[in-house]
Amino acid sequence: MQELQSGATMKRVLGIGIAMIAALGGGWVWGMSGRSAVTHALQTAELRDSLLEGRATVLDARLDIYSVNFGEASRHLEAARTAVRSASARLDEIGRHDDSKHLTLALKRIDQAQVMAGKLNQDANALAADAARTINEVLGGTATR
Repeated sequence: MQELQSGATMKRVLGIGIAMIAALGGGWVWGMSGRSAVTHALQTAELRDSLLEGRATVLDARLDIYSVNFGEASRHLEAARTAVRSASARLDEIGRHDDSKHLTLALKRIDQAQVMAGKLNQDANALAADAARTINEVLGGTATR
C-alpha cells in the first residue's frame, strides 16, 4: 500500500516539476520576444540621436562660416564628424549599408568644408549645406524604419 502511495506522490512531484519547467520556458520565450522590440527601439533612438547631433553641429558650423568665425566652424565640423561616424557605425551594425555609404559622402563633405574653413573660404558653407542635406536624407529614412 505504501508503495502505491509513494508512486502516486512521485508522479505528482514529477508533474509539478514538468509544469514548473514549462512555465519558466514559456516566460523566458515571452520575455525574449519583447526584448527584441525594445532593443530595436533603443538602437533606432541612439542612431537618430547621432544623426540629429551631426546635423545640428553642421548647421552650427554653417552659421559660424556665415558669421566669418572659421575657427568655431572648424570645431563644429569636428564634432559633426564624430557624431556622423558614430551613426555610420550604428547603421553598419544593423545592416543598413546603403545609408552608411550616404553618410560616408556626408563625411567627405564635412572634411572638405573643414579644409575650406581653414583657408577662410566661404565656399565651406555650400559643402556643409550638402553634408547637412545628406544627413537629413538618412535621418528621414530612419524615421520610417
